[in-house]
Amino acid sequence: MNKEYKAIIKQEGDWWIGWIEEVPGVNCQEPTHDELISSLQITLREALEFNRQDALAAIGAGYREENIAI
Repeated sequence: MNKEYKAIIKQEGDWWIGWIEEVPGVNCQEPTHDELISSLQITLREALEFNRQDALAAIGAGYREENIAI
């Protein structure tokens, strides 16, 4: 499943900084725009996987997964 998230980015001096709007804690700083986008993608994937593993550890056995759309 391919999902999209909104990145808020700007250049500040010699650095590009950015945040993923929908996921707190996903923010990066890189020297180029392309590196920033790549870094945000990697960090977002890692954060989502960490959150998923954390949720699965908390729920225990006998769960089911359902997609929720808003």
